[in-house]
Amino acid sequence: MGGARCDFLVIGGGVIGLNVARALKRRFTDCSVTVLEKEEHCGRHASGRNSGVLHAGFYYTADSLKARFTRDGNRELRAYCAERGVPVNACGKLVVAQRPEDLAGLAELERRARRNGVELHSVDAQAAREIEPRARTVERALFSPSTASVDPAAVLGRMEEDARAEGVSIRCGARYLGRSGGRVRTNAGAWEAGYVVNAAGLHADRVARDFGHSEHYRILPFKGLYLYSDEPAGAFRTNIYPVPDLRNPFLGVHFTVTAEGRAKIGPTAIPALWREQYEGAANFDAREFLDIVRRQAGLAVTAGFDFIRLAVEEVRKYSRKRLVALAARLAHGVRAEQYRRWGRPGIRAQLVDLRKRRLEMDFVLEGDDRSFHVLNAVSPAFTCSLPFSRFVASDIAARLR
Repeated sequence: MGGARCDFLVIGGGVIGLNVARALKRRFTDCSVTVLEKEEHCGRHASGRNSGVLHAGFYYTADSLKARFTRDGNRELRAYCAERGVPVNACGKLVVAQRPEDLAGLAELERRARRNGVELHSVDAQAAREIEPRARTVERALFSPSTASVDPAAVLGRMEEDARAEGVSIRCGARYLGRSGGRVRTNAGAWEAGYVVNAAGLHADRVARDFGHSEHYRILPFKGLYLYSDEPAGAFRTNIYPVPDLRNPFLGVHFTVTAEGRAKIGPTAIPALWREQYEGAANFDAREFLDIVRRQAGLAVTAGFDFIRLAVEEVRKYSRKRLVALAARLAHGVRAEQYRRWGRPGIRAQLVDLRKRRLEMDFVLEGDDRSFHVLNAVSPAFTCSLPFSRFVASDIAARLR
């Protein structure tokens, strides 16, 4: 592979990297497009470890990229799954009020849904129980009929197949090592590329700095854990979510109904101490550890929300008993003995603005006529992936005119 060349080189084989590559190939039909993935298979990190929920798009302010792409992404991804034979569980979602103070939050979500053109129904407590007999709510709830669940690994597998069939070259086991002049160095050789697209997820800020970008941004990782129920499929009819704290990008512990109809509770948003802190001390990096702890300390002092309280509360969720107790506030008949199996951990590649010392709530993109960098593509990036990737390809095309 030494001295390999391509017109477009995409770093990262997750859901965004694969679909940006596909979008570029469709737009620039005569150009060669290559995806470099450091793992032996695509989607081994956030894309293959996410909840599998296809979000509807009512959480986000109307001026955000997330609002722009979630509604259409939901529709497109459901249609894609139907076309490619990937099962979709059209189970919907209830957002419930745990206390009277949550009613204002429900009203804000309903307002955002109207502005974003997203179908969302306000229902009283009785109607909520008709949708999900086990749901607990104060006075009323919101029901999203377009929220659904899929198996993310199955979706990624179809997307990888399509990318290859469409002429995209995918090189797995090729880890990005750095940039030397106009060449991209990997453990599998060097590449000369006409244009580089960075969709490296947890490592996107590092790659971007090699190209003169991400000056004011760094990735801060958060670990997400789920507990799986041993109840049979159908024990829950729909996803049940609490009203979130809209000052931070996390949605709180909730019930997810999987593509197979089983229930799981989570996720956590535990501050991780290095980027790939999935299990034990695996992948430990001392430099990352020191850098991340320093950033967490900065947020503790200046964040627009109580980061210390959030961190302490999230660390407590390592306790199975604690996680189940939080979920039990949302539904009847929830017992700790039903939840014994932890799922595979996921790591959220959350971007931090170093100048403002805050978590970025929206997608963040930077680029020029040589490279483009997807710096913040956290949830609901999976849902948004098809229209969002076309948007990225269009932006790149405009920069190359």
